[in-house]
Amino acid sequence: MIGTLINVGAILLGGTIGLVFRSRIPKKYISIVFQSIGLFTLFVGVAMSLKTNNYLILVMSIVLGGVLGTLFMIDRGIENISEKIKRKAKSNNSKFSEGLVTAFLLYCMGSMSILGAFEEGLGNAPNLLLAKSVMDGVSSIALAAGLGYGVMFSVIPLLIYQGGLTLFASLLNNKLTENIINEITAVGGLMLIGMGLNILDITKLKIINMLPALVIVVILVITFL
Repeated sequence: MIGTLINVGAILLGGTIGLVFRSRIPKKYISIVFQSIGLFTLFVGVAMSLKTNNYLILVMSIVLGGVLGTLFMIDRGIENISEKIKRKAKSNNSKFSEGLVTAFLLYCMGSMSILGAFEEGLGNAPNLLLAKSVMDGVSSIALAAGLGYGVMFSVIPLLIYQGGLTLFASLLNNKLTENIINEITAVGGLMLIGMGLNILDITKLKIINMLPALVIVVILVITFL
């Protein structure tokens, strides 16, 4: 778990730097930071979504995931948890939940997160996670400057998700094939596109409700590919 812990530290360090700058930046510059983050999120989302090798599985995963998420009202649950964390952190940032979810998707849905966790979990040096830590640390500066404290709290789901993959890598062995990793990445990419549109205030998609798609895509790939 050394790689994941370093990853967490890099995000906290970058986020702290971003928050320091945030308090000294005029609102008009914060606005352009938001727009820049929105465009960057769209770019990353498109790049990730193109990893898919089967558009039907990608579409079905998002649709079924969205339906299940809406049925179980995941968005309300996550928002309630975010609000509790927000109150305990004594933050008045209106973008807290958006920052947490956006950062979580950026940091956890890429292939580097999955492959890096498995690399370390199988007893190798965490080279991928170290490289990812540098990237996440730099991006967290911009994210925290634009979206606030929520970005830093994204290390909680990151630690659970990425750390969990590392701990269970030896049990799962090579069951996560390249196809599965690519399709998980593609589904995460579609959700990032939605988050980018939300950040840019083009629309307000309930991306949180689509999170079950990350499980459904694995089931569909194993079943049909």
